[in-house]
Amino acid sequence: MLRASLLCDGSRRENSAEHSWHLALYALVLGQAGIAAEGVDIGRVIRMLILHDIIETDTGDVPIHAQGGKAHDSAAQIAAERAAADRIYGLLPAVQGATLRALWDEFEAAESPDAVFAKALDRAQPVALNIACGGGTWAEYGVTYDQLVSRVGVKISRGAPALWVYLSENARPLLAG
Repeated sequence: MLRASLLCDGSRRENSAEHSWHLALYALVLGQAGIAAEGVDIGRVIRMLILHDIIETDTGDVPIHAQGGKAHDSAAQIAAERAAADRIYGLLPAVQGATLRALWDEFEAAESPDAVFAKALDRAQPVALNIACGGGTWAEYGVTYDQLVSRVGVKISRGAPALWVYLSENARPLLAG
């Protein structure tokens, strides 16, 4: 499944497998660097990050900035993702499906320390990619700095405050407002 973010060479869109793999590496490296809060289980975080976008097989990727930021967390999108999770995790043996679905639900709720950190990394990776690409797809979506802060900065700073400081400082010169 292709995502909204372009690779820095502009040759194609990033795919969901690359995104999830990058996130697993982010968790491994940043967790060891002390970016995660005390007590966060990096192994669980990695499992969440590997599973979190599998539902895009059914729903496709809905970029955080699509439709002025209104599409990503819309009621229709949330319902579609839940239906996809029901279908996909329902294909597995009951115990395994329930275990993986519970991890996905925990990630989506972003309330446990593990899920808060995982969600922060999920929001941080596209920001880092856009920074590395000199703004990437931000211009395509008309993203301002204030929108970046409200749409993703809040979640990044909740789970990885030091990472948000770095990303914020590097994103600001690439965005208006």
